[in-house]
Amino acid sequence: QVQLVESGGGLVQAGDSLRLSCAASGRTFSRYAVGWFRQAPGKEREFVAGISWSDSSTYYADSVKGRFTISRDNAKNTVDLQMNSLKPEDTAVYYCAARYFSGASGVISDYRYWGQGTQVTVSS
Repeated sequence: QVQLVESGGGLVQAGDSLRLSCAASGRTFSRYAVGWFRQAPGKEREFVAGISWSDSSTYYADSVKGRFTISRDNAKNTVDLQMNSLKPEDTAVYYCAARYFSGASGVISDYRYWGQGTQVTVSS
């Protein structure tokens, strides 16, 4: 079992950068694939980026490809999401999620563990 806590959200202007962090409890975090998702007001939760447990392969939604970078530090039990060139449409609550001993997935139901979310607001 793993518990996840997101941090790093805030209010920024278009074009700025933010770095979100997902901190996990548990000694076997290195065996979890992690995904970042987001949910904007009135919209469904959507996949943003994912990183596998085995070889740290990364995956991105088309909307963030080239702007966002996901990375993990298993020694620190963290997975970060570096967000550059932010746009107003990136405004959402961002969640990290984990699934055990599997590859990264863009499917919400594939993830068993979720954090509480962190708000990102990008003004124009």
